[in-house]
Amino acid sequence: MASLKLVLILFLVSFGIVASSIAGPASSQQESTVPASKADDASPFAPQRKLLQLGKSSEAIAQLEAMQNQTPPPKGLAHELGVAYYKKKDYLNAVLNLQKALKEDPKDDEAIQLTGLSLYLAGKPADAIPYLEKVQSWYPRADVDASYVLGIAYLQTKQYPQARMAFAKMFGVPGDSAAAYLFCARMLLRQDFAPIAEEYGLKAVALDPKLPMAHYLLGELYLYQSKIDQAISHLEQELAINPGYANVYYKLADAYTRVQKFDDAERLLQRSIWLDANSTGPFILMGKVLQKKGEPDLAVRSLQRAISMDPGNPIPHQLLGQAYRALGQAEDAARELKQAEELTRNPVKP
Repeated sequence: MASLKLVLILFLVSFGIVASSIAGPASSQQESTVPASKADDASPFAPQRKLLQLGKSSEAIAQLEAMQNQTPPPKGLAHELGVAYYKKKDYLNAVLNLQKALKEDPKDDEAIQLTGLSLYLAGKPADAIPYLEKVQSWYPRADVDASYVLGIAYLQTKQYPQARMAFAKMFGVPGDSAAAYLFCARMLLRQDFAPIAEEYGLKAVALDPKLPMAHYLLGELYLYQSKIDQAISHLEQELAINPGYANVYYKLADAYTRVQKFDDAERLLQRSIWLDANSTGPFILMGKVLQKKGEPDLAVRSLQRAISMDPGNPIPHQLLGQAYRALGQAEDAARELKQAEELTRNPVKP
């Protein structure tokens, strides 16, 4: 059961579902920074908080800035301005006001948290780390976004062991476990730190050779680096450990294709499609493999399926044009090749 849970978590991490993107923390914090309550209604900042909830951050900021002319200004004004600028994604002004709020109240947990996130989002990960570390000490499980940002800040400042511990804490695994090394390796790979990702991936499989997704990560990395023999070795090991994961069949088929093992690739792609018929990649690669095998009529069917799922992708149009050309269907070939060219020149926004 634990291994199934780990597979699910790694799948989510692989596709960026668990961890927020660079802009992600802002959206989640927007909901937590100004909770709706009866206390808000009695606050002198209630109208501005309402504006923020409606997404009218500029109006809220203008009103809050005007309140600085009051004698004396309302208590907590710097905090409210910091939150408002944070929501507007004006992170430098958010930091200025949040740090002023911290001078007024050094125990303002929310101000510390938002200062760390704002510094990170402003491109200052090293400055963000001390604030984010304090947040973790208060909320060990409450804020996944802040934990993720702390881990990424450690990566960007090359503090890899600390990053591993942060991600381990985020996912609730021991910091020196194989899973911790695997999670950190995945994050490293997403940040394009391939050499360290490889080191951590190898450490994960050394600690637990049967850990799901560890060999897959290494296979994926080696495939990207065109180290095909190493990719095949790790992907075959992943397949033995994790035979229900459709993508491992697809990646292994990709590796086999590169060494011209087209029959083996076709067999694996069919299994990938049986397990997951909603991914375009296996259908596209199947079309390419079938053309290599001299079966353009079958390739057409696979590529048409891929296009029906993702019509804005130029690759299956290009391959379909080539398949039509091989079948002697010049008009159809010209249409698909023209479509591929247009989509390449003017990509469809997701």
